[in-house]
Amino acid sequence: MNFGRKFARVVAVAAAFAIAPVAAQAQNFINILTGGTAGVYYPLGVALSKLYTDKIKDSRPSVQATKASVENLNLLQAGKGEIAFTLGDSLAQGWAGDADAGFRSKLDKLRVVGAIYPNYIQIVASKESGIKTLADLKGKRLSVGAPKSGTELNARAILAAAGIKYENLGKVEYLPFAESVELIKNRQLDATLQSAGLGVASIKDLANSVEIVVVEVPAAVIAKAGAPFLAATIPANTYQGQSAAVETAIVPNYLVTRSDLSEDAVYQMTKALFDNLPDMVAAHAAAKSISLQNAAKAPPVPLHPGAAKYFKEKGVGG
Repeated sequence: MNFGRKFARVVAVAAAFAIAPVAAQAQNFINILTGGTAGVYYPLGVALSKLYTDKIKDSRPSVQATKASVENLNLLQAGKGEIAFTLGDSLAQGWAGDADAGFRSKLDKLRVVGAIYPNYIQIVASKESGIKTLADLKGKRLSVGAPKSGTELNARAILAAAGIKYENLGKVEYLPFAESVELIKNRQLDATLQSAGLGVASIKDLANSVEIVVVEVPAAVIAKAGAPFLAATIPANTYQGQSAAVETAIVPNYLVTRSDLSEDAVYQMTKALFDNLPDMVAAHAAAKSISLQNAAKAPPVPLHPGAAKYFKEKGVGG
C-alpha cells in the first residue's frame, strides 16, 4: 500500500515537472502575422523572427503568411498571434469595428507596438494595355488584392476618390500580388493595384518580364481620399523600365500586438526591433523608412504599455 502511495506521488511530481516546461515554453511563442510571400510584410517578418531568436532569451518565434492586414487583426483579436503587420487605415477600421471593412465587432484587444514604413499605392499596368492614367482603368481588367485585404480597402478608397467604381472596370480580380502578376504576364489582366513598400518583389518580377507603366495617383485624388493617405513619390528607376518619378499616395504601416501580452514581453519585442533596424533594412529596402523618432507619433490605437516603456526610455513619444 505504501509502495502504491509512493508510486502515485512520484508520478504526480513527474507530471508536474513535465507540464511546467511546456507552460513556460508556450509563453515564449511569438507568432508573427505577415502577408503573402511576394509582398514586403513576409520578408520583414522573417527578419523580425531572426531578431527575436537572437535578442529575446528562450523565445520561439514563427512566421505566418496570411492575407495581411484585415486577417492579421482578426487573428490577433482571437489570440492567434502575438505581433502583426497592418496598414494604418485597416487598424483604425478594426478598432472601430467597421463591418464593411471585414470586422464583425470592435477589436478591443489591439495595441500598437510602433509605426513602421509607409505603403505606397502602386498601380502598375502592362504597356500594351494602353493604360497611362487612372481614367484609363475604366473598361480594363484590374486586380485589387485579396477581398477585404488592406490593399483592397486602399483600392476602394483611391478609385472612389478618382470617380471610378468597380462596375466601371472591365473586370475586377481579387488576387494576391504574385497571382496578379502572373495573370498580367499571361495577358489575362491589364493592371494590378498593390499597396506595399517600394521595391516589392511582385512588381520587380513583373517589370523584369514585360514592359510596364506605373500609373500616377494625382494630388487632387489623394486630397479627396483624405486621411490616412498622404502624397509621395515613387522614385525613378524603382522598377525596370520606370524612367521617371511617379506621384502616388502612401499610407503608414504599423506593428500591432495584443493587450493581454505582458509589459515585459512587448518591451522586449519593441526593443529588439528598434535597436536593430539595420537588420530589417538588410531584409528589405522598405525598412529604410522605419524611424524611431516617428514610431510612437499619433497611433490610431493605444500603444501597448511595453512599447510605451521602450519609447519613453529612448526619449521619443507621440
